Amino acid sequence: RRMKSEKKVRKFSDLTDAELNDKLKDLKSELFNLRFQNATGQLQNPMQIGLCKKDIARVKTLLRERELAQAE
Repeated sequence: RRMKSEKKVRKFSDLTDAELNDKLKDLKSELFNLRFQNATGQLQNPMQIGLCKKDIARVKTLLRERELAQAE
């Protein structure tokens, strides 16, 4: 199970900080749209909301790890 999450993190780890911030903005926008679709009954797969939230957490974690590494 751990290998799967490491692969998912790797797809973001190649990005620069600026690209990560852009990705975070895009993911938050996507989450808003998914929630809106869910509220109006148009969302086909409700699991997309959870996947989007996990991607947001992955990006935030990478940004925080880099921030702490720079502080050392």
